[in-house]
Amino acid sequence: MKRRSQRGTVLPIVLMLAAMMLVTASAWLQASLVAARSTVALRERVQAFHAADSALIRCARILSAALPAASPSPRDEPSRWRVKTSFEGPAALALAPFADWPYARRVPQCLIESWAKSGDEASASYLVTARGFGATPDSEAWLQLRIDVADGVGTQHWRRVVARPF
Repeated sequence: MKRRSQRGTVLPIVLMLAAMMLVTASAWLQASLVAARSTVALRERVQAFHAADSALIRCARILSAALPAASPSPRDEPSRWRVKTSFEGPAALALAPFADWPYARRVPQCLIESWAKSGDEASASYLVTARGFGATPDSEAWLQLRIDVADGVGTQHWRRVVARPF
């Protein structure tokens, strides 16, 4: 008689174990999808950073074609890099130092601005702003390099622009 009462208990136990395995498998699948998406996003940001870094290096090398100072006061930082028309449109002043950039939606750009300093006429400063792109529209990196030249000796100061200026 005991066998008849225990006969139907195996099926619910097996179904419960199968459901637990299904939930565990779906959680692992979700975790792997999140990890894959974050890996792709990181790759895009790194690619945009390297594009901007390469453009910054290339534009620092062609600094002889620097633009005249746009600052209203000699102590103010150049501000053309904050204006969208400096990088986009028919009147864009930015250079494209490379003909193409692999796996990016656009080639990197750079803008060179001279930075007028008050006082010493023998010294000069330049602000080089570079903009790099990844494969997606959201992956964009901005870098800047200030180059100070005094008495024939150049000093470089690097910084990353955290937020897009426009």
